[in-house]
Amino acid sequence: MHPAREWPVKGMERAIVIGSSGGIGGAVADRLDATGVAVRRLARSAGTIDLTDRASIAAAADAAAGDAPYDLILVASGLLHGEGLAPEKSLHDLDAQRLLHSFAVNAVGPALVARHFVPLLPKHGRGVFACLSARVGSISDNRSGGWYGYRASKAALNMLIKTIAIEVQRSRPDMICVALHPGTVDTGLSKPFQRGVPAEKLFTPDFSAERLLAVLDELTPEDSGNCFAWDGARVAP
Repeated sequence: MHPAREWPVKGMERAIVIGSSGGIGGAVADRLDATGVAVRRLARSAGTIDLTDRASIAAAADAAAGDAPYDLILVASGLLHGEGLAPEKSLHDLDAQRLLHSFAVNAVGPALVARHFVPLLPKHGRGVFACLSARVGSISDNRSGGWYGYRASKAALNMLIKTIAIEVQRSRPDMICVALHPGTVDTGLSKPFQRGVPAEKLFTPDFSAERLLAVLDELTPEDSGNCFAWDGARVAP
């Protein structure tokens, strides 16, 4: 594993972490906070934002506007399983409502966050909008099938990130808009699916957070629109 590093991203002063009650989002917020970054933490469980409710997203952005501009906006929310929802193993398992719910949380929600929160990034100078994605969202890397809703919603997220990046480059040429693959992290999201994962490939939330911030630190506007893994490798679309 890469050695840990202790610094904020590119001299960051202010950041917003959406999904800060989750394992990865919380670890990113904690690491930034420990380095002196002023972090606004937003989470559904805290009643501050709900990615399935556009009005909630707009209200959260309005509440944050007074401290703008922010150097980083990270969407760390995601949905893989839960009450009445599990990764589909075959076509027989497909259900319209569950598919729509996966898309609502994993793709539509982050896109609406971009709509309302990108204006809080600097108009000039470096600003980062990033969303947690997953390697299983890579269409070309899909060799095992299954997990229809999660795969497709993350693939949709990656396309949305690409499209957002193209548009914002026209008005914010220094902005970086990327998707991030955090690896397999020991959180509630991955807990039911950790069997068979080698110990060295099951990351702690803090290690994944450190690596994601390290990756962001190295990116330039030319990297905008792509998906990058925890080790800095570009994930194929």
